[in-house]
Amino acid sequence: MKESVIYQEILLEGEAKGISNGIAEGIAKGEAKGLTKGLTKGKAEERNQIALKMLRSNVPVESIAEFTGLTLKQIEKLQKTALKLPRVRKITRPSRSPKQ
Repeated sequence: MKESVIYQEILLEGEAKGISNGIAEGIAKGEAKGLTKGLTKGKAEERNQIALKMLRSNVPVESIAEFTGLTLKQIEKLQKTALKLPRVRKITRPSRSPKQ
């Protein structure tokens, strides 16, 4: 009788470990997949923003492609998009005179 109770305890303990390991593994895989997608999107957006700044600074398209890793077609697409966007003017604040 005592042996069957011990056996059941071992069995339940094994099941609990298996379930917790499975859950932990599933969570880790899900987080890794989600983070990878997020980083990839973030890096792509950052490259696009850098390319747009370079376009606005009249950097040659070939140089932009070399520095950002974007293709010429991707840069041309960004260029067309950038032409459609309104230019934003910088707002300058008046300088304050020192207090006397």
